[in-house]
Amino acid sequence: MKKSFLNSLGPGLLFAGAAIGVSHLVQSTKAGAEFGFGLLWALLLVHIFKYPFFQFGPRYASATGESLLDGYKKLGKPVLIAYYIINFATMFTIQAAVTIVTAGIASQLFGITNDLVLWSVTIIGVSVIILVIGKYKLLDNLMKYIIILLTISTVIAVSVALFDTKESFDFTQILPSGTIEITFLIAFLGWMPAPLDISVWHSLWTLEKDKSIHLKTKPNQAIFDFNIGYLGALFLGVCFVVLGALVMYNSGETFSNNGGVFASQLINLYTKNLGSFFYIFIAIAAFTTMFSTTITTLDASPRAMAKTTEILFNKKTKFNYWFWILFLAFGTFIILHFFLSNMGLLVKIATVLSFLTAPFYAILNYILITGKHTPKEHRPNTYLKILSWLGIIFLIGFSIWFLMNL
Repeated sequence: MKKSFLNSLGPGLLFAGAAIGVSHLVQSTKAGAEFGFGLLWALLLVHIFKYPFFQFGPRYASATGESLLDGYKKLGKPVLIAYYIINFATMFTIQAAVTIVTAGIASQLFGITNDLVLWSVTIIGVSVIILVIGKYKLLDNLMKYIIILLTISTVIAVSVALFDTKESFDFTQILPSGTIEITFLIAFLGWMPAPLDISVWHSLWTLEKDKSIHLKTKPNQAIFDFNIGYLGALFLGVCFVVLGALVMYNSGETFSNNGGVFASQLINLYTKNLGSFFYIFIAIAAFTTMFSTTITTLDASPRAMAKTTEILFNKKTKFNYWFWILFLAFGTFIILHFFLSNMGLLVKIATVLSFLTAPFYAILNYILITGKHTPKEHRPNTYLKILSWLGIIFLIGFSIWFLMNL
């Protein structure tokens, strides 16, 4: 029964695998370290207001048998071209940000070399090999065990920290002020639980899952699968904020912007609570988490770019999945060459860009799922529509507030 339940899950856990990475290990832990429990409001609100737009990805794919990209084309070719440009402009920064964090953790775990560029090239290379050999099916199966491993280790760390702390809890919520704090908040919201363009990836993964099992996923199954991954991402986001708050808040310590140093601080955050005996388990869990994010983004961005190219030109071209993987790997290497010593800036650029482009995806997904291109029985109900409107207002409002405070 447990095995069949696990087998029934797929794209939802890939979503979780892509989401539970920099946003959780880096941004959530930093939020707790710098603001205590003060940004829990932001964590909860962004999950609530982004929920409909993420859910519309698997909902549309399972209801229509096509990806959101096909839907964007039906809304007009300029819409798909706009997506193409935005995705091209952001995918290299996103890939570089997740890869450099993975490389930093790998250097701490394996200790062979401290050269993060060399580690990054190795990680990208191994990811490409896995995707060549195993394709979607291996990625799907791998993610289930990675998420389970991370969840167990994180829950243990938070539980021990809660039992060990002698400080009283202060749940006063904080609205950041000043350019630096507001920029951090927008960066935190940008990738929490993930960038909104992952809704496009999710629609592609849903179709890929159907191909791999030779069955068509029903909309209610796709939404259930998504909800499992989404709730898991929310739960672990809270855990990382709590961990940062309990261990680093008011401690005088701050996280480094250097990838290797940050990785060491992050792993020590766990072992400080669990003891040095658990160092290897925590390091492996942190590495597998970030590696899963690296490999899912390396799969998804090229998959989306190849599909978009195919739809735009109405035929298969030489700019296929493998072309985009190699192009993305090369572009990532170039960015890392220039931003190696400042992981914090790289992550900030990637996360802020993701938040500022979020209203674009939110509005498109809403128009598509409520319009004539989605069968009437699979369109969202009134409550989900209202939540969508509130979500669009939330995303646009915070974007304007951020730009006014620059």
